[in-house]
Amino acid sequence: MFDILHSHPDFLVINKYPNVSVHKDDGDTMLLQEVAKQSGDEQLYLIHRLDKMTSGLLLLGRNRQAAAELSANFAQREVEKYYLAIGTKKPKKKQGIVVGDMTRSRRSSWKLESSCDNPSVTQFFSTAAGNGRRLFLCKPYTGKTHQIRVALRSVGSGIAGDPIYGTEDLDRGYLHAYAIRFPYQGEQQQFTCQPSNGELWLVEETKAALAQWSAPWLLDWPVIPNKIKLAAE
Repeated sequence: MFDILHSHPDFLVINKYPNVSVHKDDGDTMLLQEVAKQSGDEQLYLIHRLDKMTSGLLLLGRNRQAAAELSANFAQREVEKYYLAIGTKKPKKKQGIVVGDMTRSRRSSWKLESSCDNPSVTQFFSTAAGNGRRLFLCKPYTGKTHQIRVALRSVGSGIAGDPIYGTEDLDRGYLHAYAIRFPYQGEQQQFTCQPSNGELWLVEETKAALAQWSAPWLLDWPVIPNKIKLAAE
């Protein structure tokens, strides 16, 4: 269900497995309660969320004050998050920025619009992942529901195994919260978590690409124009 990767007096960093719900859902076990049993905490606080299909880094507060400070970092966009995804085919562009308002579509899905009143903003790189697939490294500037899943579908490469936006039935949806970087009490915290659950992560081309992205915060990311930043804030 999870691994505890880092234990700080005020927060935990865990690796959530794919197909594990952050909230109690449809009879699922409550994730935070299970983590607390292992960590010895009476109560843990959810700082941000991951979709059920998404694996990877999840930050949990160990007390109310720390949770409030960490949550404020997210609200003020002082937290850098980086995700890995495997797309089903070559995208319309290899790298860049996906920008647009997101609106409700059918069932549980969302769609990207051409308008930018309150847009989602996602920076990304991509490279070959073998067998005609594409490996993406994404940096969401905003935090909209299903943002990365919708962004990659909009560039023509839906995430492999995604039950809502994808076209393949695989062992999992291939989206992984890979790295996180944030300030806390005057110190910069940064963590990475290599994906391990899923056969597509083991393709040689994918593993070679991951070696080049070991410190995603040091990469030369596509620049977000100031007018988009203002619209997103």
